[in-house]
Amino acid sequence: MHVDVRVSGGIARGTTEAGLTVFRGIPYASLPVRLDTPRLVQPWSGVRDCTRFGPAPPQSGAFGMDAMGTLAHDDEWLTVNVWSDDVRGRSPVLVWIQGGAYAFGTSGLPEYDGATLARGGVVVVTFNYRVGLEGFGHVDGRPDNRGLLDQVAALQWVRGNIERFGGDPERVTVFGQSAGGGSVAALLAMPRAKGLFHQAIAQSVPGTFFTPALAADITAACAAELDIEPGELATTDPQLLPLAADAVSDAMADDVERYAQRWGRAAHAAVLFAPVVDGDVLPATPWEGLTGEVPLLVGHTRDEQRLLTAITGRAGTITPAEAARTAEVFAPDPARYHATFPDPEQLYEVVRSDWLFRMPSLHLAEAQLAAGGAAWLYELTWPAPGMGGTFGACHGLDVPLVFGNLTSGQPAMLIGNPTPEALAVSQQMRTAWTDFAVRGDPGWPAYGSGTAHLFDVLPSDGAYPEQLSRDIWRRRPDVLDLCP
Repeated sequence: MHVDVRVSGGIARGTTEAGLTVFRGIPYASLPVRLDTPRLVQPWSGVRDCTRFGPAPPQSGAFGMDAMGTLAHDDEWLTVNVWSDDVRGRSPVLVWIQGGAYAFGTSGLPEYDGATLARGGVVVVTFNYRVGLEGFGHVDGRPDNRGLLDQVAALQWVRGNIERFGGDPERVTVFGQSAGGGSVAALLAMPRAKGLFHQAIAQSVPGTFFTPALAADITAACAAELDIEPGELATTDPQLLPLAADAVSDAMADDVERYAQRWGRAAHAAVLFAPVVDGDVLPATPWEGLTGEVPLLVGHTRDEQRLLTAITGRAGTITPAEAARTAEVFAPDPARYHATFPDPEQLYEVVRSDWLFRMPSLHLAEAQLAAGGAAWLYELTWPAPGMGGTFGACHGLDVPLVFGNLTSGQPAMLIGNPTPEALAVSQQMRTAWTDFAVRGDPGWPAYGSGTAHLFDVLPSDGAYPEQLSRDIWRRRPDVLDLCP
């Protein structure tokens, strides 16, 4: 059955699916000027079919993204999707920001289907935002952080339209994982996002934030792959930009020292894109810019790096020299890591997990407390049983568990055939997320008491388990800059 709703822009037509009202591909903003701030959505005439996801923004074909639809006109990339179990109600709203290293991703992936979460008494919203050079490259004359500006535009759309889908615009919780978690953290420090959401959930927050100088240098390297000047990117075919970024990423993988002399840790970690601390859109990093006004649920998985090591084909191949180099580049106290983790593979994994995700997530909770705000901290310790059970509680495992999509999408491969244990941990996380959205409490003591929650077959509350790492990483993440 079709359902018509009038939104900013015109009448959108959705459908009913298994008792839910679902809309896909509703435009929330337009891009009349390439590589610029999103503008108000362009109105359409008649009834617009909104039963299919909008096209993915320009991006790399990594992880199957090239199969997510062809590129459309600029004003068609920015679309929003809604799942509601009662369009006449006034339910809390969960707005999802997907990850993808700020380089790829789209809301139409099956792992982000919001149906199961919506049946928990919330309205679920997902949306596309610009990624890669389109969203985070530094181009003179254009604003930095265009991907973050898209997110602000999506939240503005939610504020103005979500009542028509049964959502309460005064009870909006934004949540995201990996680059989506980093985006949530950035939004907490952005004046333009103030008042657009009332609670935040940040999953596996990456500690990568760039200076304008570093972002500009990386963008120039990408432009050079197209044999153009950075300023010409605004008039270049957007389908070429991911190819240029891929070429630089491949070169870093083959010969990281070529770029490490200028980009330092960003090159060693093969990170090309991140939010830019530009003093305007993003005045400061989240660890320095939190106001504490928005309650925060934040955490990470225990074995963050393990999946990333496998994806790059390095599992089981890390040499002592490579592990030592990783500790030297990323760790504040390499000797202490060496003394605790003599196995090269474990040393490599723990240092990179701490630098990229675990300690930034912990320090976000600490910064929230320092700003006088409320924070709840968690760690996912349940090990993934799928794919031979070798991935542990790795990066990305929380996505299918939180959404309850245990058999669809690439992350579901980490789970395999869902066991009673998988169903139980998924239920735990979904309940915590929806309880936080509904009641402002995920179900365990706030971090101010020193308590963290561990998600496992038998969940528990207690002291934060990564005490060694916490002792080593006393300093908050800094902004990544060009090497002197």
